[in-house]
Order: sequence, then C-alpha cells, then structure tokens
Amino acid sequence: MKKNKIKKSGILLIYLIWVNIVFVSLVSAQVIKDEVEELKGVDVEEHLGDKIPMDLRFIDDSGNEVTIGSYFNQEQPVLLVLGYYKCPMLCNLVFNGLIEGVRSLDIKPGEDFQMVAVSINHREDFNLAAAKKANYLTAMDIPSAEKGWKFLVGDSTQSQALADAVGFQYRYDEEIGQYAHPAVIYLLTENGTISRYLYGVEFKTNDLKFSLLEASEGKIGNTIDRIILYCYHYDPDSKGYVVFAGNVMRLGGAITLIVLSVFVGLLFYRERRKKNQQISVVVH
Repeated sequence: MKKNKIKKSGILLIYLIWVNIVFVSLVSAQVIKDEVEELKGVDVEEHLGDKIPMDLRFIDDSGNEVTIGSYFNQEQPVLLVLGYYKCPMLCNLVFNGLIEGVRSLDIKPGEDFQMVAVSINHREDFNLAAAKKANYLTAMDIPSAEKGWKFLVGDSTQSQALADAVGFQYRYDEEIGQYAHPAVIYLLTENGTISRYLYGVEFKTNDLKFSLLEASEGKIGNTIDRIILYCYHYDPDSKGYVVFAGNVMRLGGAITLIVLSVFVGLLFYRERRKKNQQISVVVH
C-alpha cells in the first residue's frame, strides 16, 4: 500500500515538473520574442477565409507588368510565398524546403496548381527574379513549373498591401540591410481566398498535398485523394494534417454498409435463382 502511494506521488511529481517545463518554455519563448530587437514586429497573423486584393500590381520575371489577380480564377489553387531574393539564409531555406516538398507530389505546378513568389524588397528587379527562378526551376526539375511558378517584384506599397492581406509581418533592419520575417507559405483558392498557412522550412508531402487539395475545393486530385483527405483534418497545434477519427469511423461504417448490402443482395439473388430453378424443374 505504501509503495503504491510512493509510486503515485512520484508520477504526480513528474507530471508537475513536465507541466512546469512546458509553461516556462512558452513564457520564455514569448519573453525572448518580446525582448530581442530583431524579432519585434515579426509575426504571422492568420486571416483564414479572407480574400487578397486582386488589383495589386507587380513586375514578373519576364519584365511584364501584371496584377496578382492574373494568377487566379484558373480553376487551380495558388501557393504563395513572400520573402526576398537576396535573403542570405531564411528565404533560401523556405524555397529549398518547398522545392523538395513539391518534387515529392504527384500533382504538378503549372498543371494542377499555380505557384507565385513575391519579393518584399522594392530594390530588387525582374532580372534578379528571373535569375532566381532559373536556379530554382533547375533544382525542382519539373518541366511544367516553367509556366506554373512566377517570381514577382514591385513597389513596396504593393508588396506591403499583399503582406498585410495575408498577415505576413516583417521589418527591415537598417544596420545589417536585411529583412526579418517569418517562415511561412500560403495556400489560396482560385478566387484568392486564404485557405491554409504552412509554417517552417520543411514541408511534408501530405501537408502540401492535402492543403492544395483543400484549397482546390475538390477540383484537383483523383477520387482516392478526396477520400483520403476526408479522413484527415488540419491540426493547428501540430501544424499539419492528422487523422480525423470521426470521419474514419463514418467512412468505415459506410464501407461496411455497402459491403453488407452487396453480400445480402448476392445471397438474395442466389436464393431467388435457386427457387426459380426448382420451379422450372417441377413444371417440366
């Protein structure tokens, strides 16, 4: 009896220590974010369900003036990335992670979805955008991406308006001449509605695919893809798609009902056929 009490006390103590560590970590992270000068003003404020302004004007990687809206209303979702092309580290990590993720998909940019990169640095021109595009297309090695991935530059008022619309909060550090910004990509529907945010510098195949299927509202992917997506939902805590037990059970129940219906139908058919044969023998 005494041993059980000691064991329970030990378990409780470990639990309290774990809760304390988690709490301190969360508080410390917030304090660090608030105290470190470079991180002030850098954040993501999610605007899920909002539409971005379609009339914002940019210059594409061919030197043509375009509106952001020209990449929408094509019955395809749009994967949007904000950053800048001379970024010494973080943007490259995001782009490289995105390339790896997209290469693993069985749906392709330019065929099933559009990709758009927008520079937040108004000092960058379309020649730099074209050079970056060429490098990233070589690394991606997907022919359809040539027409499916655009790199844009433009006036700071336009990139700032787009950043505000998607909640991308960044700041320019005058001392080092660089931008501090979060690592995030955006999935938008064909009409420019923000559907999903994916964070980090690595993007899992399932997270990318499911978010694109979700943003397409069922217009891309095959029937199996849609069935699989039905069984998953996005969990903001884990920053990814996880199995949704309720839908799995409903789907399993529906499949079971179909199988039973077919089985009962076959039994009924065989029984009826057997009776018909017996009647036929009696008549003859």
